[in-house]
Amino acid sequence: QVQLVESGGGLVQAGESLRLSCVASGSLFSLYDMGWYRQAPGKQRELVAGITRRSTTNYANSVKDRFTISRDNAKKTMYLQMNSLKPEDTAVYYCKQERLPGQRDDYWGQGTQVTVSS
Repeated sequence: QVQLVESGGGLVQAGESLRLSCVASGSLFSLYDMGWYRQAPGKQRELVAGITRRSTTNYANSVKDRFTISRDNAKKTMYLQMNSLKPEDTAVYYCKQERLPGQRDDYWGQGTQVTVSS
């Protein structure tokens, strides 16, 4: 059974930094593309950043040059370094393991709250 566990969220002031972690178990982590998503109250869940199994990355325009996604396959862990945080970054952040071709399910973590005060 695949499990994804996020950590590292919290309450910070605008301009500060946080690093989120997502630890995976129950799968061959290195085979999978992964992503960070977020959902603010009253809004749809959106992609923040993605990283392929070969560590190619992509970012939402709103976080480019502020956030950095990375992965450590040996530790089965994905990270999101968030710098220069803004109040509009406030959301629940989720990690996602993308399904492989032929698989049925994506997998999601339970989420971690990030709150940025002005």
